[in-house]
Amino acid sequence: MSFLTGRVLVIGLGLIGGSLARALRLRGTCKTVVGYDRDVDELETGLRLGVVDEIAFDLLAAVEQADLIVLAVPVKVMEFVLADIKPALRPDTIITDVGSVKGNVVRAAESLFGEVPERFIPGHPIAGLEKSGVAAADETLFEHHKVIITPLPHSDPEAVTLVSRMWQGVGAQVLRMDVERHDEVLAATSHLPHLLAFSLVDTLAQEQDCTDIFRYAAGGFRDFTRIAASDPTMWHDVGLANKQAILQKIDEFSNGLSRLRSAIESEDSREMLGIFTRAKASREHFTKILSGSAYTQNMTTTETTFFAQPGGKVQGSIRAPGDKSISHRSIMLGSLADGVTEVTGFLEGEDSLATLQAFRDMGVVIEGPHQGEVKIYGVGINGLQKPPRPIYVGNSGTTIRLMSGLLAGQSFDSELSGDDSLSKRPMERVAKPLRLMGAVVETGENGCPPVRIKGGQQLKAINYEMPMASAQVKSCVMLAGLYAEGETSVIEPAPTRDHTERMLRGFGYQVGVDKNKVSLSGGGSLSAAKIDVPADISSSTFFMVAAAICPDSDITLEHVGINPTRIGVINILRAMGSNLELLNEREVGGEPVADIRIRYAPLKGINIPEDQVPLAIDEFPALFIAAVCAEGETVLTGAEELRVKESDRIQAMVDGLKVLGADIEGTPDGAIIRGSEMGGGIIESHDDHRIAMSFTIAALRAKGAIEIRECANVATSFPNFVELAQQVGIQVRKEEK
Repeated sequence: MSFLTGRVLVIGLGLIGGSLARALRLRGTCKTVVGYDRDVDELETGLRLGVVDEIAFDLLAAVEQADLIVLAVPVKVMEFVLADIKPALRPDTIITDVGSVKGNVVRAAESLFGEVPERFIPGHPIAGLEKSGVAAADETLFEHHKVIITPLPHSDPEAVTLVSRMWQGVGAQVLRMDVERHDEVLAATSHLPHLLAFSLVDTLAQEQDCTDIFRYAAGGFRDFTRIAASDPTMWHDVGLANKQAILQKIDEFSNGLSRLRSAIESEDSREMLGIFTRAKASREHFTKILSGSAYTQNMTTTETTFFAQPGGKVQGSIRAPGDKSISHRSIMLGSLADGVTEVTGFLEGEDSLATLQAFRDMGVVIEGPHQGEVKIYGVGINGLQKPPRPIYVGNSGTTIRLMSGLLAGQSFDSELSGDDSLSKRPMERVAKPLRLMGAVVETGENGCPPVRIKGGQQLKAINYEMPMASAQVKSCVMLAGLYAEGETSVIEPAPTRDHTERMLRGFGYQVGVDKNKVSLSGGGSLSAAKIDVPADISSSTFFMVAAAICPDSDITLEHVGINPTRIGVINILRAMGSNLELLNEREVGGEPVADIRIRYAPLKGINIPEDQVPLAIDEFPALFIAAVCAEGETVLTGAEELRVKESDRIQAMVDGLKVLGADIEGTPDGAIIRGSEMGGGIIESHDDHRIAMSFTIAALRAKGAIEIRECANVATSFPNFVELAQQVGIQVRKEEK
C-alpha cells in the first residue's frame, strides 16, 4: 500500500478529530494514526472503537515522532496546545488545524514562533453534527463537504499539497482562501446563524408560555433552531475568537431586521415584498450553487455534453421559449417605469435571469418568474439604487451592453462583469459612444469586460452614426439618451432588431423613427405596461432548419415573434426553397407574431443577400447546417459580426463541419458552403449555445453519431432544448458532470 505519510497525530478526539482519525485509518491514508486527548476516557474509547491505531499519554513524545499533526481542539485552546508542543516539534513536521476561526490561530502561532512556521497550514472543514465526543466519530463526515485551507505567502508548497491531499483522501473538496476573508465569510454563513439560533431559543424559552411555543413549533422552527443543540463551550470560544467579524454581521443583521420591522409596522407592502423576493432569489441561488449551476457568478459550472444519433425526422407542434431580447428589455424598462409591469412568456434562461437579478440588486422589487410570469414594481426612471457589489451578468452580451448605457446615466458608480466567454467580447463599441455623451467608462484588457462606469455625470445628447449594424449598440445609446440633455439620435448602416424602440413606445415613451434614424429626447418617464413575450425566433430556428433538411418532416412553431428586423432566417430559408408558411399572423403587445409551419422540401444553395445578414445574425450557425444539406453552393458575405459573438461563430462552424466531412471554407466575413454529406465526430462548441444546438440538428442528416462538448451554456437561452428536441423526434441526450 502507498501511504501519504507516516505517523499522523490527532490532538483532540472530539467529533471532528475523531472522524478525521477514523477516516484516515480506514482509508489507509497513513501508516499509523495516533490519538491524544486530555480526557483519558475519551482516549481509551477511541482506541476501543477503532478510531485510532494507537493512543498517547505523553504528548511531547508523540509530537517528536509525528510526521503530521492535526490540532482538533477548541479555538480558544489552540494557543495553549501550540505552546505545549513547541519544544518537541521537528523542523520537518507538518501542522494543520480544524478551527472555524483562522485569525486567532495565525496570531497565536506568530506570538509563539515569531512568525507562522512555513509547514503550519491552517485549515477548516465545513462539516459537523450536533453530536460530540469520540463516540460520534463518523468516517464519512467529510465526504462531499468543503475544507478551506488558508496558507500564508511563505507557506511551504509541499506542506500545502500534503494537507490538501489528506483532506481529499477522506472525500472532501479543498478550497483556498486568505485568513481574513475566511473569518469574514464564516462569520456570516456559520457563526451568525448559530448564535442567532442560540439567542432565539433562549429568548423563547424565557417566555411564560414557552411550553406551547415548543410543543406546536412547525418544521421551519425546528430546522432553524436545530443548530442550537451544538456544543455551547465551542460556540462561546468561536464568539470570542472571531469577535470583530461576528459583531459586524450582527450589526448588519440588526439593521436588516429593523427595516423589516418598520415595513411591517407601516404596512409598507413594497418594502416587505422587496425583502422577501430578494431573500427567496438569494436562497434559490444558494441552492443552485450547491447543485452546480446558478444565474449569478458563476452561472453554469456543470460540464454538459450532448450525444446526437444519426437520422430521424421532426414532427409535431411546439412553442419555443420566450424571446430573449424582449425578456431582457421587459425587465429593464419595467424597472424604470412608474407602476407595476406584468410580463407573461418570460424566458427563464440564465441570461434573462441575470438581468432580473441585476435589477433586484439595484432595489427593484420583482416577483417571479413562475411559469413565465413576472411582476415588476417599477421605481421610476431615477429610482435605481447602487448595487451592493459588481453586477455579474454571466454569458449575456445583451445585458452588459444595454445596461452600460442605462448605468451611464445613474448617480452611483457601477461595474459589470461576466464569465470567461463574455470576458473576451468587445465592449469599446458601446464605451466609445457613451464617452461622446460625457460618460466616464473604463473597459478591461483589450477593451473587454469588466466595464466600470462612474456615476454622477451629466450626459449630453449626440447624433451617432454607427460604424456597423448592431442592435445592442443602438439600444445602449438610446437607453443612455433617456438621461441625456437634448435629443439623441442613432443612424444605422443597416436595419437591426427594433425591440427597444417598440417597447419604449409600449411604455409610453416617444421615439421617432425616420428610415434608418432613431431619435428620442431625455428627461421623460415610462408608464407600466403588460407584456406578452412571443416565442424566440432564434430558438425556433433550430427546429425550422431541422424540418427543412429532413425528409418527411412537418413541424409547427407556435406564437413566434416575426418582428421585421428578425425575419432574415425566414427570408433566407424561403430563398433556398423551403416549404415555409406563416399562419395566424397577429400583433401582441406591439410585436407581430405568427405560427410557423415548415414541411420538408429539397433546398438549393444561394448567395445570401447582404441586406438579410443583420436580420438573421444569430441564426447563421443553424443556417450553415441548412447550407450543407442544400444542393449546390451557398455563399455568405458581410457577416464579420459573427466572429465576435459568444465564440468566433464562423470559425467554430467551419471547424466543426470539417470534422464531419462537409465541404466548407471560411472567409473573413462569412463562408462558402457546398452541399455535401456529413459523417459523425466530436465537436467542440466553445461554450457557445448556438453552436451546440446547431450540431445537434446536424445529426438528422449525418451518417454517424455526433458528440458535442461544452454545452452547458445552452441553458442561457434555451433551458429545455433537449426535452423539446426529443419530443419532436431528434435523437439526442445530454450528460452532466
